[in-house]
Amino acid sequence: MAYKSSPSGVKASASSGVWQERLNEACYEYQCAAPVYQVVSDRRGGRTAWSSRVTVGGKTHSARFWYDGKNLNNAKEDAAEVALTYINGGSPTSPSTSRGGW
Repeated sequence: MAYKSSPSGVKASASSGVWQERLNEACYEYQCAAPVYQVVSDRRGGRTAWSSRVTVGGKTHSARFWYDGKNLNNAKEDAAEVALTYINGGSPTSPSTSRGGW
């Protein structure tokens, strides 16, 4: 796997996106462990929908949407955006944070 170094010196996978890199940088800045991503799936009829969760500082943030398998990186980006918004004190829009995790 190819890695590139971010401005803060945190190494990020070349396949990761902007939100994942920003989350890595925030974790480095706040001196917390690197984010841990979990991919989840849900069988829907004849197809499978995919989403992602990311755990940062002991709190898990779920992506807001479900994606087709070929867009799995978008699910990670979505979860990273939700987590970074939470860390930065923004308004959470994830069902896991805005609706009590139902």
